[in-house]
Amino acid sequence: MSHRKTTVTYLAFDYGEKYIGVAVGSRHSRLAEPLTTLRGSAKNPDWVRISQLIEEWQPDALVVGLPLNMDGSNNPMTRAARAFGQRLKDRYNLPVHMVDERLSTLVARDILNEAGVPMRRHKSRLDKVAAQTILQAFLNELPGDSP
Repeated sequence: MSHRKTTVTYLAFDYGEKYIGVAVGSRHSRLAEPLTTLRGSAKNPDWVRISQLIEEWQPDALVVGLPLNMDGSNNPMTRAARAFGQRLKDRYNLPVHMVDERLSTLVARDILNEAGVPMRRHKSRLDKVAAQTILQAFLNELPGDSP
């Protein structure tokens, strides 16, 4: 029972040393929503859970936040995030878009502050909201009609 999928769906990852935030969004809605935060080390992400999310959401492409320094230069996390993006691409055979995430954590913090979320509860939500802001920035940049 397969229905032809018309909505282009993206899964986005805010890659970190200990946590990876995940968000989902579609070209149709142009809205990104925070999904979950995965635990796992940079060397060993939670591939089981990532595979479950990919199975569940059937994304057409993946988006990975690229942590650059404010001046646009690379830092150690930039290389790690690129490597993670490459591993996603190799493992799931999906296009991977790397997106500048320099402001995502700051934006995520603002969103949580405005929503009245207490500071002590930020950490558990920050990564997935950061993934949401990364994906939202990507969706905002998409042209109106191309996939």
